[in-house]
Amino acid sequence: MDYQIGDKVSLSAPLTFLKTADPMPMLRPPDLVAPDEIGEIVGLRPMNFAEVRFRRGIFLLPFDRLMTCQPK
Repeated sequence: MDYQIGDKVSLSAPLTFLKTADPMPMLRPPDLVAPDEIGEIVGLRPMNFAEVRFRRGIFLLPFDRLMTCQPK
């Protein structure tokens, strides 16, 4: 699936950890993002990763763990 900056996404499956999108990334616990929380893609990275902004931070997530949310 092709993602673009500004797309609304959520997690399709739980992760064992979250990696921040900071200049020096850190691993964070997975409970910072609720399973039903909707985030926005704010950047695209090589190797099929996206920077996604959730209410508790911006995280690097693989495309295969994201699903597009329908606008309401």
